Amino acid sequence: MKSLIRWSATLSLVGATLAGSVLAGALEVLALTQDQILQKLRPVPVFTIANSEGAPLVASPQNGQPGGPVAGVFINQTDAQAFLDNLKTRSPDVVKNVKVVPISLAEVYRMNVANQGKNEKDKLQFTVVPSRQQVDTAQSLLKKSGEKEQFNGTPLFVARGGPEKGYLTIQQGDKAVIPMFFKKEELQTLIDRFKQQDPKLASTLEVQVLNLEGVLEVMRTKNDPQLDQIMLIPPRESLEFVRSNMGNQQPQARPGQPQARPQAAPAKPAPKK
Repeated sequence: MKSLIRWSATLSLVGATLAGSVLAGALEVLALTQDQILQKLRPVPVFTIANSEGAPLVASPQNGQPGGPVAGVFINQTDAQAFLDNLKTRSPDVVKNVKVVPISLAEVYRMNVANQGKNEKDKLQFTVVPSRQQVDTAQSLLKKSGEKEQFNGTPLFVARGGPEKGYLTIQQGDKAVIPMFFKKEELQTLIDRFKQQDPKLASTLEVQVLNLEGVLEVMRTKNDPQLDQIMLIPPRESLEFVRSNMGNQQPQARPGQPQARPQAAPAKPAPKK
């Protein structure tokens, strides 16, 4: 794992003025390739605990226990720092010369895929640690919708509405994208701005919770023309932390990077399923 990562520029939807929204039909072109999945994950920073050379701090199973070494990858930098501070108190010798470092979610996904098929004791597995607050929010949404099961995984929040309960999209250049947020509050900001633009349509919107792991599996295995529209929106504070700690390393824009502001697009009904 490299400790220095060149980050792709990510559009801050929360800070942009909403200029146009449409509703896309429910998620049902071929499954995305690994390169396409990595491209979607690359702008999302996550956080792990590593030494000065970038080697992650891992937990190994106790004697006789199954499984291999595991490294935690936190969605929030503050959660990662709190975990490290707790370790420093309990086991100061274990965490000498380590710190919280950002790593692209694409790199985590790539390494987990590369480790598939290896001997269980030899492969390093990265496990994503979601925000406890967002998991609680996800659980509340499930309860509100009548679901009795526990939420598992890493929450992603998306808005749906209209007569067909389509996904809320915004226009990025000539492409409509479906923003999926790691923080429900940031999706709510987008919804509130949409209410100013189209109150009638916005009144039909509701927040749905998915999990990151399930979305990745759908990307990998399902044939759905709308999969390419998905855009993962990391927490704003994650982007700000990365940018403030890059020094002179400025984010590098990828070819085809969306424009700084959504382009206006008329609202239209969702296509039929």
